[in-house]
Amino acid sequence: MFTRRQREVDRVEHVFGSAVFGSALIGLREGLEAALVVSVLVAYLVKTDRRRELRWVWLGVGIAVALSVGAGALITFTSASLDFRAQEAFGGTMSLIAVVFVTGMVFWMRGAARRIGGELRGRLDEAAGIGPVAVVALAFLAVGREGLETAVFFYAAAQSAGQNGGPLTGFLIGLAIAVALAWAIYRGALSIDLSRFFTVTGVLLVFVAAGVLAYGLHDLQEAALIPGLDVLAFDLSGPVPEDSWYGALLKGVFNYSARTTVVQAIAWSVYVVVTLPLFLRPARTRVAPTQGEVK
Repeated sequence: MFTRRQREVDRVEHVFGSAVFGSALIGLREGLEAALVVSVLVAYLVKTDRRRELRWVWLGVGIAVALSVGAGALITFTSASLDFRAQEAFGGTMSLIAVVFVTGMVFWMRGAARRIGGELRGRLDEAAGIGPVAVVALAFLAVGREGLETAVFFYAAAQSAGQNGGPLTGFLIGLAIAVALAWAIYRGALSIDLSRFFTVTGVLLVFVAAGVLAYGLHDLQEAALIPGLDVLAFDLSGPVPEDSWYGALLKGVFNYSARTTVVQAIAWSVYVVVTLPLFLRPARTRVAPTQGEVK
């Protein structure tokens, strides 16, 4: 009896731990993007001796965070109030939206990592010239976009990872690390190759997004909106069961499903085969714009 109970405890720990990793990656990636945006705005205002404008930046950031939390709560409560088929349809749709968001985000940040500082400083100058409302709006839009994307993608990833507390724990851990890294960079205590960082995390997120895509399609199949629920591409329940430590790890990180339908397998494969090479292809060399051309 003790051995059986210990195995069950170990299984729960593996599922919990694996769910932490995927969500921690989301929190780290999205949190660092938002934190870097805020640090650029704060550093520029301090450097140009305009500290009085900082309160408006923090107000915009606070509103953006509140909106993001509210959006996440609304999505969760909306899903919980639906019947089974409607819940599956809602979850599947949100998963597809999340994949679109995260795909656009990884491609955008790959190209914007080097020029984002200059663009933000230019926009902050314009906003400060207009007035406090414009500064609040700039900070809100800069952080709010990241927050809304994070809320949608985290919901989809958490749904696919299961109903344990691992996703939230992992997300908070990743977010805390992101804030610490951004603070260290701001204080000059740490130097990070942001281009390489966003490339590596982007590759990992491509696989996470592929898993979310497959899970979302399975939800739509459960809701009878897409056919083929009983047409399996493979069944690895024997060699790679989801309740094993390695199955739980694959499920938590890449949304692995032991019983994968043909639709899921095709979607996962096509997404990875198309998205990954496009993301990793060398960036085109561009002539640096003159000062008058920078917006």
